Amino acid sequence: MNLRRYLLAVALLLPLPILADEAAEADIRKVVETFQTSLKAHDAKTLGSLFVADSTAWYTTLGQASLDKVRKEHPDKPVPRYKQGTWQQFADYVGKPGGAIEERFHDVRIHTDGSVATVYFDFEFVSDGKVNNHGAETWQMLRTDDGWKIVAMLYSSNF
Repeated sequence: MNLRRYLLAVALLLPLPILADEAAEADIRKVVETFQTSLKAHDAKTLGSLFVADSTAWYTTLGQASLDKVRKEHPDKPVPRYKQGTWQQFADYVGKPGGAIEERFHDVRIHTDGSVATVYFDFEFVSDGKVNNHGAETWQMLRTDDGWKIVAMLYSSNF
């Protein structure tokens, strides 16, 4: 009789981690959507709220064809393959008045254990209706008392 109760309890509890992951993934997808809508709205404040405030982990790397193109255009200058930036610099750019901007995400993949997460997707960055950059992007996220926040961002840049 005790074995039956034990097996029943195990059977009932097995789906709980799956449900927790689904809830976390849904919350992370909301961050992804808010990121995109804040760009379109030039809303730097909302965009900034999606990041851990003191995070500075933001890197971009040029794809090989783009790197070759830039080095050919500027043979007298050293052109690094990658560079560091910050989410604050990006938020400042987004907050400036100007033409339409949008980042389109494709094939968004989220992996999480409910405490940390990785978001990986292909993207197109669009300015005034024209794709001017595309590549792959990854976010490292963590769950805070204020919800999910982006801690680090890395992306490739191809143009």
